[in-house]
Amino acid sequence: MAGVMTSPAASASIKTRPPSVDRVLQWPGIQALLQAHGRALTLESVRHVLDAWRQSLGQPSPRALDDQSLVASVEAHLLALITPSIRPVINLTGTVLHTNLGRAPLPREAIDAMVQVASGASNLEYDLGTGKRGDRDHHVESWLCRLTGAEAATVVNNNAAAVLLTLNSLALRKEVVVSRGELIEIGGAFRLPDIMTRAGCKLHEVGTTNRTHAHDYANAISPRTALLLKAHTSNYRVEGFTAAVPEPELAGIAHGQDLPLVVDLGCGSLIDLTQYGLPHEPTPADTLARGADVVTFSGDKLLGGPQAGIIVGRADLIARIRRNPLKRALRCDKQTLAALEAVLRLYGDPDRLIEHVPTLRLLTRAEADIRTLANRLQPLLARWAGEGFSVEVVPVKSQIGSGSLPLELLSSAALAFIPRVGSRRAASASLSELSASLRSLSIPVIGRVSEGRLLLDCRCLEDEAAFHALFQQPPAS
Repeated sequence: MAGVMTSPAASASIKTRPPSVDRVLQWPGIQALLQAHGRALTLESVRHVLDAWRQSLGQPSPRALDDQSLVASVEAHLLALITPSIRPVINLTGTVLHTNLGRAPLPREAIDAMVQVASGASNLEYDLGTGKRGDRDHHVESWLCRLTGAEAATVVNNNAAAVLLTLNSLALRKEVVVSRGELIEIGGAFRLPDIMTRAGCKLHEVGTTNRTHAHDYANAISPRTALLLKAHTSNYRVEGFTAAVPEPELAGIAHGQDLPLVVDLGCGSLIDLTQYGLPHEPTPADTLARGADVVTFSGDKLLGGPQAGIIVGRADLIARIRRNPLKRALRCDKQTLAALEAVLRLYGDPDRLIEHVPTLRLLTRAEADIRTLANRLQPLLARWAGEGFSVEVVPVKSQIGSGSLPLELLSSAALAFIPRVGSRRAASASLSELSASLRSLSIPVIGRVSEGRLLLDCRCLEDEAAFHALFQQPPAS
C-alpha cells in the first residue's frame, strides 16, 4: 500500500505534539491500512509510531511530523511486521551447500510433492491396502534399501539426530569405541563426544589424533563395549604421518566380538561423484558392502534433498532403533518425507540425475559456462555499482560445502567489485555499504568479501532474467 495519502490540508500541518490514537485511526490513509491489513496490526503500528514520537519530545531536538509522514511511518512499520522472516536469497557466496543459506536447493519434483501433502490429508501413517494404521518410514524405506543395499532403513529430522538415536538405541549405558582422530565437530557446536554423552553412552577413545591401528580397537573391547564407531571426517583432513583402519578390517574386529560397526558418513552421497569429475566421497552402499552394520548420513547435503537424518543397515538393528521412544520425538513430518521420497525416486534414473537434482547440477557446472554468464552480467553490475567501483570478471574457487567436502574446490568465475577509493579503511567501508545494498534488494543477493573485493560467484546463479531485474535501480545510498 505504498503512496497512502491524507487530505492536502492535513498533510501541510506540522505537529510537535502527537494526536490521539483514536483520531489517527480515522484518517483516510490509516483507514486504507485497516482495510488492507486488519485492525490488530494497524493499531499496533499506530501506537508504536506515536510512542516513538512522544519519546522524542524529551530530546533536545524533538521530532516534528506532518500527517502524511506519520501515515508513511505507520505503513513502514506495518509492512516490516508482515514481511516474512524467512525469505529467498540468491547464494553467490561460492559455497554451494551453504548451511546458513539453507543447504541443498530442492528439485521441482520434491517441491511439488511437499505442496500436495501439505494441502490436505494424506496417507502419512495409513495403509491404503489394508485400511489400517501404517508406518511413516514405509514411504521412503524401500527406496533407501534399493539405493544402498541395506536390509532396512529409518529416517529422523537430521543427521545429528540420526547419530544420537542410533547410539542411544544400541549403546545406552555402555561404551563406544572410536578413534581419537574422528571426534569431529561441525557447525553449530555439534561435537561427537557431546552427542555421545547425551545419548547415554560412554566414549572410549583409541589411537592418537593422526594414527589409529587395528590393535587399538581390539585392545579396547571389553564386556562393557556396545559397538565400534567410525566417523567420516568430511569437513577436515589429517595429512602426513597418518594411519587409519580400513572398514573391512574394522568390521572384522567388531564382528569377531559379536559387536556392530556403526559408520557416520555425514554428508553421504548416494552415488559415485567421481563419474562427474567431483572428489570421491564414500557412499552408504559401499560402506555397507565393506562390512558396516549401520550407516547414518544427511538428506540435505550431497544427496540434494530436504533436511533429514537417514539410518540404513541390518534389519534387527534398525528395528531396535525404531522401537526407541526418542524416535517419535525426532521423526520427520509429512512434507519432509514427501520431498525425500521424490528425491530418492529421481535416483532411480541415474542417467538424468544432473538434469533433475539442482545440487548435482550446480556442482558439475562447467567453468566456461559460469564465466560466460559472468561476462554477460558485468556491464549490468558495473552500471548499478556506479563510479565508486570497478567490476571485473575474475577466476575463483567455489566450495562444495562448509561441512561437506570443504577442502575440495571447484573452478568458477565471479564478478569482483573493487573500490576505487584509496585508503584501506575507506575501501572496507565501501564494501560494507555495497554488501548491505545487495542484501536490501527485493531478493537479497549474498556474496563474500575477499582480499579487498566483494565477490559474486556465479556458480549458483541459474535464473539470469530474475537476477537482471533486481538491478534496474542504483544501490541505496
